[in-house]
Amino acid sequence: MNPVFVIGHRNPDTDSICSAICYAELKHRLTGEPYIPCRAGHVNTETKFVLERFGVKAPRYIKSFEPCLSDVQYRRIPGIDEEMSLHRAWNYMNENDIQTLAVVDEDRHLKGLLTLSDIARFYMEDKDANALAEAGTSYRNLVDVLDGTLIVGDIEKRFEQGSVVVAAANPDVLEDYIGPHDMVILGNRYESQLCAIEMNAGCIIIGLGAKVSRTIRKLASENQVSIIATPLTTYSCAKVVSQAVPVRHVMRRRGLITFEPDDVVEDVKRAVSKKRMRYYPLLDEQGRYIGMFSQRNLLDLERPSVILVDHNERDQAADGIRSTNIIEIIDHHRIDSVETSGPIYFRNQPLGCTATIITGMYHEHNVPIEPKIAGLLCSAILSDTLMFRSPTCTPLDRAAAEELAQIAGLDIREYATEMFRSSSCLRDRSMDELFHMDFKYFQIQNKKIAISQITSVSENELNGIRDKMLDYMEDYLKTSGLSMQFVMLTDIIEEKTELLYVGRGAKNLVHTAFRKECGEHSVVLPGVVSRKKQMVTPLLSAMEEEGTM
Repeated sequence: MNPVFVIGHRNPDTDSICSAICYAELKHRLTGEPYIPCRAGHVNTETKFVLERFGVKAPRYIKSFEPCLSDVQYRRIPGIDEEMSLHRAWNYMNENDIQTLAVVDEDRHLKGLLTLSDIARFYMEDKDANALAEAGTSYRNLVDVLDGTLIVGDIEKRFEQGSVVVAAANPDVLEDYIGPHDMVILGNRYESQLCAIEMNAGCIIIGLGAKVSRTIRKLASENQVSIIATPLTTYSCAKVVSQAVPVRHVMRRRGLITFEPDDVVEDVKRAVSKKRMRYYPLLDEQGRYIGMFSQRNLLDLERPSVILVDHNERDQAADGIRSTNIIEIIDHHRIDSVETSGPIYFRNQPLGCTATIITGMYHEHNVPIEPKIAGLLCSAILSDTLMFRSPTCTPLDRAAAEELAQIAGLDIREYATEMFRSSSCLRDRSMDELFHMDFKYFQIQNKKIAISQITSVSENELNGIRDKMLDYMEDYLKTSGLSMQFVMLTDIIEEKTELLYVGRGAKNLVHTAFRKECGEHSVVLPGVVSRKKQMVTPLLSAMEEEGTM
């Protein structure tokens, strides 16, 4: 079975990360199948503290579910050397049932491509008798193709001058056809062999398995004429000798289309849709050849199975979520726009934290909760409910956290304070990091807004970043494509939020949502600590109200 990915929303918080880890563990223990916890963003400081506290690695980071070529079942066919003969390349293609070969150097860098069509074109086109010399064909290739033996000469040398001549006539006539450096194909006639040597041929090929006399060997050596003896007939020699040509002489060098494992499959499909080639080389980041894939491989790609936790909104999901097969959703937020291809298991409960739901599922299936898992689930509940201060917190959340704390050996107040302080030291971080630390998009009609929340146990710390954050928000708004931006500076101890806002109409929207006199870019909201219940609902309701006016 292929693995199932369990993943939370973008800009993940502690609940999103811990719920993914704990639910993946529960599913694995119930089924024995692989369930992989993942994350769609970077781990924030608070979550990092939690993971380190319980000795758990951060989940796998998935930038996008959009399938890449690394997900394609490509063929790991080794590349070939450019000196390989067409004969060997043809056999290699047949053995591996492939129509395209990559020609590479010793470091696997691509030098060209060889296709069956290239080989067929070479044979079918009217090649003159000089083709072997033009290609600089090695004697090693010639011996291999002819299934012969080099009787005289150096096998490392190349045939680089002359034409191929078939010595079918008597010696008197041959004198008019054989030129210096030519390759002469002949039989066992001593006179013809002697004539070829006297005419300064470059190489003579003696067929029919005929023995080569000592005299011919000596004369050939003295005149620097190579001799290849072969069991083939003269006809067969003439037929196959051109197969000794090295692939570099035939391969395609220009206009090569190559791809890398990170290339998105949809982009690749568009790039090759109007091309006639069936196979394409895959190269790594250093340009080294990896393997070959076909257009059919792009069509046979299987969609990954995914379980969403702590969200059900397409805008909050990892990129490429439409390319996946969503099989489950476990969430405690409003139901939004994620679409599935068929019925799925969807569990949505009005609780303060997804981890509370997952804790209940452990109990429902009678699966014991280990201390490490208990610590993660408890941390998620304390984080999402702001240690039970959030209005989203329910008695079930509190009861679950207290039970989990006992299993994990935690003192709730002491541990929660330590956890919240771990994400403090706000002045040491950039405004961009703080703004995106806990950040979500929301859309009503044609307006898209973003709400970020920054929490602290120190009011002075929040006041210290206020003005810098407003300046950052003004700059970010210009390029973000958003209508408005909001940042909640939430004091956990005092249970209040100073809401910062920028964007045309933001001040009026906040006034409509909370019925309070607002400053130019901020308002203090006592008792407001929950984005989900106390911020999102009033703002989106006010946007809908404005949209109907």
